[in-house]
Amino acid sequence: MTMTDGSVRVRFAPSPTGALHLGGVRTALLNWLFARHTGGRMVLRIDDTDLARSSEAHLRQILEGFRWLGLSLDEGIEEGGAFGPYRQSQRLEIYRRHLDHLIRRSLAYPCYCSAEELKASRESALKEGRTPRYPGTCRHLTPGERAAREAAGQRPVYRLRVDRDQSVVVDDLVRGRVEFAPDQLDDFVIFKSDGWPTYHFATVVDDLEMGITHVIRAEEHLSNTPRHVVLFQLLGGRVPAFAHVPMILAPDRTKLSKRHGATSVDEFRSLGFLPQALVNYCLLLGWSPGDEEEIISLDKAVARFSIDRIVKHAAIYDLRKLEWINGHYLRTMPLDKVWEYARPFFEEAGFVSPKATEAELQAALARLDAVRERVHTLVEAVDAVSYFYRPVTEYDPKGVRKYLQRPETADLLQEARKVLEGAESWDAATLETLYRDLIANRGIKGGELIHPTRLALTGRTVGPGLFEVMALLGREATLDRLAQAIQYLRDQTTPSTTPTGL
Repeated sequence: MTMTDGSVRVRFAPSPTGALHLGGVRTALLNWLFARHTGGRMVLRIDDTDLARSSEAHLRQILEGFRWLGLSLDEGIEEGGAFGPYRQSQRLEIYRRHLDHLIRRSLAYPCYCSAEELKASRESALKEGRTPRYPGTCRHLTPGERAAREAAGQRPVYRLRVDRDQSVVVDDLVRGRVEFAPDQLDDFVIFKSDGWPTYHFATVVDDLEMGITHVIRAEEHLSNTPRHVVLFQLLGGRVPAFAHVPMILAPDRTKLSKRHGATSVDEFRSLGFLPQALVNYCLLLGWSPGDEEEIISLDKAVARFSIDRIVKHAAIYDLRKLEWINGHYLRTMPLDKVWEYARPFFEEAGFVSPKATEAELQAALARLDAVRERVHTLVEAVDAVSYFYRPVTEYDPKGVRKYLQRPETADLLQEARKVLEGAESWDAATLETLYRDLIANRGIKGGELIHPTRLALTGRTVGPGLFEVMALLGREATLDRLAQAIQYLRDQTTPSTTPTGL
């Protein structure tokens, strides 16, 4: 049933009731790194016993999320393995077998208490200042009393018989020694009246059956741990080592939620973040590499990883930090690798087609390369290259006021256009030489020509080097846009109210 060679086995067990979120990615990543560092195995188990809320769509999103993030799995519903099935909804016979084992040993019993009775008991305890606990009403029912309730159509839940007069002590690998007093445990439900196990029961049975040696999970599960420890003990299995990871909080120190922006893998992906950057960022959310280094590859993280470097305080979500990390990867990754992630964004924008020619692809690569130094996401990159694919229909208002309202600008651009028309070759070096010669001959500052030209060609005041922009736009588009800007300037009669549209 369990591994006996002492190898590390960890698991990540998401519920397919929603998308894979940042906190889940962080938890999965820590498990994955620990498995890879120790030469152990990483198991993906799907907690889908909530049949009403679980969906195949969310399951596919989770699986695709792992593929996109580059976190390989050793066992799971797609990889298979010796301890399957890896979907809890397919393991009902296993759970019932363990329930029967507990019933035969009088460690579990049916409970017929109604929701109203349980509510009244809870309210009474709170009113008297006692910790609400199940009072054991059905603990000692006789076989006849149980039969009568069954005959009346009452469907029982099953409770674990918990008899403890000592605290449950957990030596947590992150938080240290944590002690839970005996009054924090009662005869809790392990099987529901619909015939399905509770989360607590299914999780512990699966961890036993799958030989899980370490449970690395979010600290919100810490309160569940005493129940799980008792279940491990009564089921006769080895209690795994626990490591509860601090929460990820929003910048305002509240629980991270949708109101704080993107939180799921799909959302980050659609916003143009790279998987390498998201993994790098999640690694820094609560784990210290041991120095001030912030850009850490997966290989380096595997080599350095240790649980004792997981910090004990909450991590604070910082979108700007993620954008900075993403910008680093956009600048430093091989261009063809960046293009793998960028191409769907270019196709969605209509800049390239799925059947683009080699020349079109090479042009797109060159344009992406030109802008990636200045952008933080692929969405920004698509916006940054848009003027290579779409005509300029308006000019930046601040740029207009600063660069296009001098009386001599139209004539200067006209002279520059004539010079460019005579260019023997259309490359950045040649174009720059022509412009520098014109600037010198006119005795003006470089910005007096370069800034208006950039605005004329792109509609913007910032971007890649002007001469690189000219080369990437091509001769025809460059000359046409200069002509358009010259005409626009000559059409203006009231410079103080110059419109920015064309």
